[in-house]
Amino acid sequence: MQPTSVAHAYLDAAREILPEVIALRRRLHRIPEVGLELPRTQALVLEAVRDLGLDPTPGVTVGSVVATIEGARPGPTILLRADMDALPLTEETGLDFASEHDGQMHACGHDTHVAMLLGAARLLIDQQASWNGRVLLMFQPGEEGFHGARFMLDEGLLDKAGGERPSGAFALHISTLYETGTIDVRPGPMLASGDTLRITVRGRGGHASAPHTALDPITVAAEIVLALQLMVTRRVDAFDPAVVTIAQVLAGTTTNIIPETVFLGGTMRTVSEARRVAVQAGVRRVCEGIAAAHGASAEVEIEPGYPVTINDAAFTELVLGVARDVVGEDATRLLPAPIMGAEDFSYVLQQVPGAMAFVGARPPEEDPATAPMNHSNRVVFDESAMAAGIATHVGVARRFLSGG
Repeated sequence: MQPTSVAHAYLDAAREILPEVIALRRRLHRIPEVGLELPRTQALVLEAVRDLGLDPTPGVTVGSVVATIEGARPGPTILLRADMDALPLTEETGLDFASEHDGQMHACGHDTHVAMLLGAARLLIDQQASWNGRVLLMFQPGEEGFHGARFMLDEGLLDKAGGERPSGAFALHISTLYETGTIDVRPGPMLASGDTLRITVRGRGGHASAPHTALDPITVAAEIVLALQLMVTRRVDAFDPAVVTIAQVLAGTTTNIIPETVFLGGTMRTVSEARRVAVQAGVRRVCEGIAAAHGASAEVEIEPGYPVTINDAAFTELVLGVARDVVGEDATRLLPAPIMGAEDFSYVLQQVPGAMAFVGARPPEEDPATAPMNHSNRVVFDESAMAAGIATHVGVARRFLSGG
């Protein structure tokens, strides 16, 4: 099925401004910044928003930017979000607009998110006389583990539109998992919760030639690592899944000393709050129980991360309808299962019904099996995909504000 004429006009308009959007994206790509304070990025976004004729508001406690577009007449409010922060990686893409900041890179495509949202804002302003309501633009720092969305909510984000609080919220995330120009989404759990796990196993040190006179924490830790995987396969419903990964093991100083402690670090991912609570309890039980069985001890620290990202079913249907009209039936994908990554747009979706969708941007010359993924220091996004993202932002906003 081909895109419909009205929605295809959004895509045509997005393609017309794409060269300017790409130029902006490349400016952002050169100056990646990590965390909650992004001074150069924030300044560039503030400048770009002002150039659209809007009056942006910078964050107080974090380096965010918020702006509002008013329609022709009063109506509902929709929030559109773009995250702005980068990752602590050294870029090795070979691009001529690669990062100028050593050890920092836009490896998750947040530079494209900002550029797409600014492009969509430009088109919505151009069409301002033909729609009612309000669009709240959310430019967010600190998505990569710094809880930036939560800080913005604490600052009163949802009251910044100057009228009715948002009754819908939408975000796009670029990805090389999917071919260029596709829109990929699902209702219900879209992304997992992400909690950090830290375990300290304590035994008793001694000489490696006489383990019977010590209490070896390494063997206890090794048993814990394996038992956690057994817990997942035997205690977790396959249709309400969990992932527990131990990704860090630190112990010992040399080959002939049994250390006193072992540190294990990892992550836990679930796609429901009930499973999240159950897995946290199960991890504690396994670690403490195995350690006690060997006369050792295990201290378990679980640092809560982002909640499950849950897409509202009705809003997801709206997104799917827009995507079919904008990019066509063949490029609109209903994802069969959640992604086990985590995303702090989940905090917004806890308070406002809405959805997050992926926009595919895998370069056509790349093999899907080997294409560098988000968070790789070699990832390259097909910039032409940003036209689909811009048009989808516009289409979702227009359809939501018109009552669906």
